[in-house]
Amino acid sequence: MLIAGPTASGKSTAALRLAEEAARHSRAAWIVNADSMQVYEGLRVLTARPDEAEEAHVPHRLYGHVPPEMRYSAGAWLRDMKDVLAAAHAADALPIVVGGTGLYLKALTEGLAAVPAVPEAVQRRWSDRLADEGAARLHALLAERDPESAAAIRPADAQRIQRALGVLEATGIPLANWRRTRNAAPLIRAHDAARFVIEPDRAVLYGRIGERVDRMIAGGAVEEVRRLLARGLDESLPAMKAIGVATFAAHLRGEVSLAEAAGRTAQESRRYAKRQLTWFRHQMPGWRSVTA
Repeated sequence: MLIAGPTASGKSTAALRLAEEAARHSRAAWIVNADSMQVYEGLRVLTARPDEAEEAHVPHRLYGHVPPEMRYSAGAWLRDMKDVLAAAHAADALPIVVGGTGLYLKALTEGLAAVPAVPEAVQRRWSDRLADEGAARLHALLAERDPESAAAIRPADAQRIQRALGVLEATGIPLANWRRTRNAAPLIRAHDAARFVIEPDRAVLYGRIGERVDRMIAGGAVEEVRRLLARGLDESLPAMKAIGVATFAAHLRGEVSLAEAAGRTAQESRRYAKRQLTWFRHQMPGWRSVTA
């Protein structure tokens, strides 16, 4: 069973209820993460990961298993997912895959584009240029060299811009071309799984986002960011891009009040939810839309 949905849509709660329902029918179930930020250790509060009681109540997999020092990817997630699915099959457990990262779910049911690895030296070169020139300048450069990829990437999405330029330099082939190929059969064929997208009313969703930010603050989000910053991580790492890191870091530096940091975090979350819903509608046809 596959459950997608934007941030704060209630998909994790839905997955937990389905797992409990399976248990009432004597079927074990595992909840498996498909969120690119919930994989990182040290970000439980900021990413609204299931709490320790929920993880003890129902087995959870692929949550908080990646150090924030690492650059995790859809390919790495698929490799981990392959092992989880094999273990679930051996245990006769129902995997309930839940998350808001559309690329992960699309790759799971359609296979992953056969994009080659970018040599470390090339990655480092573009990382340095990103630090020196900024995301907007590199996006403009990408638009000149690979306009199709640039059109699909936001000018502020530094990580994806850097990757697209690195792939183009390393292979001489635009990233958009690579993504039209697939390197393996999907781990789960779409017609073999129940697929749902939770799409709440927009006003309801935005209200939930505001409430979630309040709970994050009450639950220790600011201290979580303080601990993350103390690790001295490269700001270009994916974990450092989690919603709330930059805004609460600004609060810790005394640049904004806690209320302003909360407001910015909620606004960023609303914008992200809107992008997620757009992705689901355009990229995941055949998934059943449900309200919650």
